[in-house]
Amino acid sequence: MAPLTTSTGPAPTADGQLTFADLESAGDDFTDRSLFDTTLVVVDLETTGGSPTEDRITEIGAVKIRGGEILGEFATLVDPGCPIPPQIVTLTGITELMVSDAPRIGEVLHSFVEFARGSILVAHNARFDMGFLRQNAMRLGIDWPFTTSLCTVTMARRILSRDEAPSVRLSALADLFDVSTRPTHRALDDARATVEVFHRLLERVGNQGVGTLRELTAYLPRGNPRLRAKRSMARDLPARPGVYLFRGPSDEVLYVGTAVDLRRRVLSYFTGSDPRRRIGEMVNLATRVDHVECAHGLEAGVRELRLLAAHRPAYNRRSTQPHRGWWVVLTGERFPRLKVSRTPSDDALGPIGNRTTATTIADMIAQASGLRSCTTRLGSATHHWCKSEAAGGPRIGGCHAASDRPLTLPDYLPRVTAVRDLMIGAHDDLLDVMTDRLTRLADAQMFESAARQRDRVSTTIDTLARCQRLAALCGIAELVVARPDQARGWELAVIRHGRLASAGVARRGVSPMPVVAGLSAAAETVVAGPGPLLGAPAEEAALLYRWITEPGARIVSTTEPLGLPAGCAERRLAWSQTAHAAREAPRRAG
Repeated sequence: MAPLTTSTGPAPTADGQLTFADLESAGDDFTDRSLFDTTLVVVDLETTGGSPTEDRITEIGAVKIRGGEILGEFATLVDPGCPIPPQIVTLTGITELMVSDAPRIGEVLHSFVEFARGSILVAHNARFDMGFLRQNAMRLGIDWPFTTSLCTVTMARRILSRDEAPSVRLSALADLFDVSTRPTHRALDDARATVEVFHRLLERVGNQGVGTLRELTAYLPRGNPRLRAKRSMARDLPARPGVYLFRGPSDEVLYVGTAVDLRRRVLSYFTGSDPRRRIGEMVNLATRVDHVECAHGLEAGVRELRLLAAHRPAYNRRSTQPHRGWWVVLTGERFPRLKVSRTPSDDALGPIGNRTTATTIADMIAQASGLRSCTTRLGSATHHWCKSEAAGGPRIGGCHAASDRPLTLPDYLPRVTAVRDLMIGAHDDLLDVMTDRLTRLADAQMFESAARQRDRVSTTIDTLARCQRLAALCGIAELVVARPDQARGWELAVIRHGRLASAGVARRGVSPMPVVAGLSAAAETVVAGPGPLLGAPAEEAALLYRWITEPGARIVSTTEPLGLPAGCAERRLAWSQTAHAAREAPRRAG
């Protein structure tokens, strides 16, 4: 399937367009060129997610305009080379079947660059679209001639008042301006809608003396002189992967971030284009930027997590407490029960970010297994007896192990075994009990209760699957994985008990095995700790797991096999994803 390119107007001028980065070196004649005479390409992407480094493009749509006329359109699906999450399929309507015979991004990006060459790029939320396009161009070694872009989100925030436009989402602006093409979360439709929004925004500032590229760029928010003066902080940074640390007046760490190109990323903070107020405040406070150069992106990501945990910077909002979370723990009592705790035991499930969610999962498992939910101290008791309704107990809110007669240890312990088996993935019979209850509620037309049960079951499955995946990785004493890099060499990682112990690169033409041997010999010693993850931070283990399971990764050596247990919850993720889509459907319809 080749990209669809149509031409509906006169051809662009042969001399081409300069980007904003070229304006200073161009003559006044060009910088004063009317926007009416400037060729622009409005572009929109659909992707598998929000991360330019981890997610992939599934569709590109673009419209070339000049003088209020459409010169041409570009539209194509893109084979992302990876599964499309169900929630993205629901949002965009783009299925894996639709992209199965579509071209890969390498072919498409070459075509798009030629289509848009010599034009100024425009996008709604340009940071998102340009981030994906630049990242893919860099990954594929494609020359990216567009050094800047216009963003209709930035324009809308500058031109429209909060009262007139409380939201600057594309759909909200399309409603505000009553455009003819409505956004549909499909690339070409959204690009066409953005063209109309862009023209309407320009109409608003035409009577304010904004008619040229120079005037528009001067009108939009720009970096103040104080920010521009701080660009020297990035002067000595390498164009390599790594982690950067902004430090304040007392040498405190204000902010930690990661980049595939340290110099370019840090320089972007001094443009004033970041809409986050706290980031602008942070950059104003910063007095210097430190950096840690890394072998590749994985090492940078891990070091970022560790530095965030060590410094807890005031201007970072995530990952500053890697061991903070809630665990569903099987107690060591004579008649064990499930409790929610900050500290994991060997029989535990987590970590879970929210205590309420952890309590819900514990209740779901206890209800399905018949494990007691009462907190009675039984000590050395020979039996447990919370009376059922038939025996005179409460009708609502009673213990999940309530019975007509006392339960002895031989009666009770099989329930404990079933819970342990569920946690480690030996059996998932209890999930059948949960889904059977959902079916009964639906059959009884108790639809609200069925929806609550559906959501709780899907949350339980997701948590079990995540914990079992990470536990499988953390249980391996040493795992060495290689992935091909863009320069046809190998990125290497030595992982011990769910932590990155060493990282390096075998350049093209260099035998990788001696490099692996050196990395393994010099790797950090990791002592296994308590809990299912053996003390590894869950975020770091999850980052490593994603990296080693992406296409192209190869296991070089391992002390134990990497695999999931036969009864793992991973088998039920398709059910869970369907449940998530069902929950989101009414919200989207509303």
